[in-house]
Amino acid sequence: MAVKFRDYYEILGVSRTATQDEIQRAYRKLARKYHPDVNKDPGAEEKFKEINEAYEVLKDPEKRAKYDQLGSHWRAGQDFRPPPGWDVHFDFGGGTGQQEFFWSGSGDFSDFFEMLFGGQGFRRAQTGARARPGTAWRQAGADRHAVVRISLEDAFHGATKTITMQGMTTAVDGTVRPEVKSFDVKIPKGILPGQKIRLAGQGFEGVSGGPPGDLYLEVDIEPHPVYRLEGRDLYMDLPVSPWEAALGAEVPVRTLGGTFSLKVPPGSQSGQKLRLRGKGMPNPKGGAGDLYAVVKIVVPKRLSREEKALFEKLKEVSDFDPRA
Repeated sequence: MAVKFRDYYEILGVSRTATQDEIQRAYRKLARKYHPDVNKDPGAEEKFKEINEAYEVLKDPEKRAKYDQLGSHWRAGQDFRPPPGWDVHFDFGGGTGQQEFFWSGSGDFSDFFEMLFGGQGFRRAQTGARARPGTAWRQAGADRHAVVRISLEDAFHGATKTITMQGMTTAVDGTVRPEVKSFDVKIPKGILPGQKIRLAGQGFEGVSGGPPGDLYLEVDIEPHPVYRLEGRDLYMDLPVSPWEAALGAEVPVRTLGGTFSLKVPPGSQSGQKLRLRGKGMPNPKGGAGDLYAVVKIVVPKRLSREEKALFEKLKEVSDFDPRA
């Protein structure tokens, strides 16, 4: 079956290299202009459906990548047939945070969309068993994303932090205005860089009573002057004296969870890793990481007369050659 090709980039008025932010801004501007609640011109509802279909594809990196496989040689309105081997059973799931549109018109997505993606994404608003004619569109708000930087201590122990963000809100008269919001964010114990904290309902507002989106905060952990984080393991330098390294010793090691005694084996070398099992980052779903103390042999910068004499004596009696 041949259908008419739809240029989703042209519909939203953006280039094929547009960023996700540019696509979202273009969509929001057009959606406000052609929303059936505010625009009663003939064809506004059809235009609104077209805009939403284009955004449904271009807002989703997976759908957009699949659509881009068609290339830029197609023109809007041109007869279209999927290339050989095109997979029409492309599953995008339906998890939390996706746009969701409720309407009572006839049909769902265009035949072009259904040919490419199987017609997923729209659902009808239900009142009893059937949707009422003339039911207004309700659009769920888009999700928001931000980065929150925390200290390693807060990630290790967990904490509650207050963050302030500037966003936009729609006034009663339909105008969009800046708004500053503060949130108390609970930092889970043992969270790692790149993990996300979800604040339900704190995303962009919905349209015509649609639910708001969510706010996702991606965690970034600030560098620490003592500890280095690798996965759930922590690394730190452990300064030891030449005689502690040579003879062995038990030395105190301060960790984020307290101070512990660590045995330095005789003959320890610089760069050798000594492990404190389970003293790394906590893990809410299993065992904690480990802490590795990396031996760093430190020589005194100034020697007393007696210390110098002892080193001189060691030099005479030892046949150790570190360069052999």
